[in-house]
Amino acid sequence: MNLTPDEDLLLIAETARRFGEDMLAPRMRSAEADRAVDSETQRAFAEIGLAGLELPEKEGGAELGCVARVLVNEELGATDAGAALALDRLGPALYPLVEMGGDLSRLTEGGGRILLVTDLDGPFQIHADRVSGTSPWVPASDVDAIVVLAMDQAAIIHEGFTIEPIRGAGLRAAGAGALRIEDAQMSAHLSDPVGASRARARARLYVASLLLGVLRAACDYSREYAKERKAFGKPIGHHQALAFLITDMQMALDGARLLVHEAAWRLDAGHPADAAAASAFAECIDASRLIGPNGVQILGGHGFMADYPVEKHMREARALGLLFGGFDAAVEESGQQICASDAPLEIGIGKAL
Repeated sequence: MNLTPDEDLLLIAETARRFGEDMLAPRMRSAEADRAVDSETQRAFAEIGLAGLELPEKEGGAELGCVARVLVNEELGATDAGAALALDRLGPALYPLVEMGGDLSRLTEGGGRILLVTDLDGPFQIHADRVSGTSPWVPASDVDAIVVLAMDQAAIIHEGFTIEPIRGAGLRAAGAGALRIEDAQMSAHLSDPVGASRARARARLYVASLLLGVLRAACDYSREYAKERKAFGKPIGHHQALAFLITDMQMALDGARLLVHEAAWRLDAGHPADAAAASAFAECIDASRLIGPNGVQILGGHGFMADYPVEKHMREARALGLLFGGFDAAVEESGQQICASDAPLEIGIGKAL
């Protein structure tokens, strides 16, 4: 089995890595302080075309699929997951429209962000031509439109909602707000059980791949620190207990990545992927509970200081793990999908992997 991405995907991932290192990393703390991404970074991101990876070709996108998206998101998440969310103006909101046959023309126009919320993020309801619901926290403070995914329906609203800015600890560059939708008139309505399920799966993988990047950065930084920091005459990473911990962290990351890539391949190949995406998201969140806090602890007291990035890694991981129902909803859906299927689980490796 060859799990190496092909040359085109490697080039795209390398482009994302360079953008993260050149543009996001130097501005990481200023973006957090401003709770927004500066205009220069926005222009640079638009020029390299990473936001259009999954956008249909007729809308000016590359239509490369889910595997390309998870590779790019991991690279961007490794530098600043909050900025990655802020820069991708459509983000997961694209998926209900693509999978359920919606009209993308109104959403692709303009420059503001479009936010996706689901009934796992709050008690959102779609009745007739109206939408209502609230969410105590969304990673945004200003958006042009909202796509609401509830059960097997999706609705698009352009007015009738408010986002009250709140402080927020994680994903600060994306903004943070409390969302309220009060009997809003929808501008479009979609209904498709299969499409809604695939849209939810793709949204989970979008977040899971950002989480992979955050966890990779935490593993890399804490490991390098352990190789340089000395105690009792040798680097602390050479002490057995810490060496085993660092190994466990890397194993958790690598295992989660394999599940994310497998689920992405399933979606691109048109195979059932609901359970695989939910399992991958749950595994990433579970890995974050090991990697995030221990990445901080390896640095000791330094880990809690903003002079070092591991405190940000822990905050970002916790925030990403709350989206789209978080761990509990992912585990529940994964179990339901597996129990409902009479067919044996099959593992496939696509050309892209």
